[in-house]
Amino acid sequence: MNASELDYDLPRELIAQRPLARRDASRLLVYSRASGELSHRVFHELPEHLPAGALTVVNDTRVVPARIRLEAPRGEVLLLERLGGEEWEGLARPTRRLRAGQRHGPVELLEHLGGGRWRLRLTGEPAGETPLPPYITEPLADPERYQTVFATAEGSAAAPTAGLHFTPELLARLDVERVTLHVGLDTFRPLAVEHVEEHRLHGERYQVGTGAWERIRDAGVVLAVGTTTVRVLETLARGSPLSGRSDLFVTPGFDFLRVDALLTNFHLPRSTLLALVMAFAGVEETRRLYRIAIEERYRFYSFGDAMLIL
Repeated sequence: MNASELDYDLPRELIAQRPLARRDASRLLVYSRASGELSHRVFHELPEHLPAGALTVVNDTRVVPARIRLEAPRGEVLLLERLGGEEWEGLARPTRRLRAGQRHGPVELLEHLGGGRWRLRLTGEPAGETPLPPYITEPLADPERYQTVFATAEGSAAAPTAGLHFTPELLARLDVERVTLHVGLDTFRPLAVEHVEEHRLHGERYQVGTGAWERIRDAGVVLAVGTTTVRVLETLARGSPLSGRSDLFVTPGFDFLRVDALLTNFHLPRSTLLALVMAFAGVEETRRLYRIAIEERYRFYSFGDAMLIL
């Protein structure tokens, strides 16, 4: 697959800059792969569109305050993953002006790993800013709005954004199970190759309880909330242990073994997340759905609207 097949044109005004006042008031594009039927709904109507007995699986990771500002040289460190003790892996910029052994406030740079990634030592627990994506240029009044209401397992550098639409009241109307995948570099690193299959994932940590996996494995219909949840479930469905690292790269032609339905936001062009959606819904169908979403003025990306693919 050529990376250019993941391109599309998005008017800048459709990039959502802030969350809606109520999480479940976002729009929901519902698409049936079997019938081709498409409808425009509101997110709080989600339970009405799920098959009877469906098990909804969410990623309960919690975003850490991972963005640490640097004063001299002016830049920042984005914590990606705790390696053990006080050591972390992170992205630091401007990398060309940074050197191993330098200390910047609570951060000591230990080793440049390439591609802007550093092994570093952090004094104390993360106490930076909420690591909003670069396409969100407005400050976030309430950092909890970049957390899901079910976020408990701290460890992510970005939110599993399909889960941001849920409220406690909506969750109470669903049969819900939890998994954990800590969102790191793989989820938001753009493709830098011409052929999608040449892209290599760094791997992200996951953990699933024994009882949770038994319920998921035996469920008649599984709805995966977000692409990170898909990667966990399909990793386990291929015989991987209940905790570890997933470097599963889902591209068109992928054989889904456990995910029956997908709830997802609208993703950036040339992203691995969009490739996963195309693998689930079909390349041309996904491109058509995105065209319709743009025509209908859906809100895109992290604080945007959602799509349910059945």
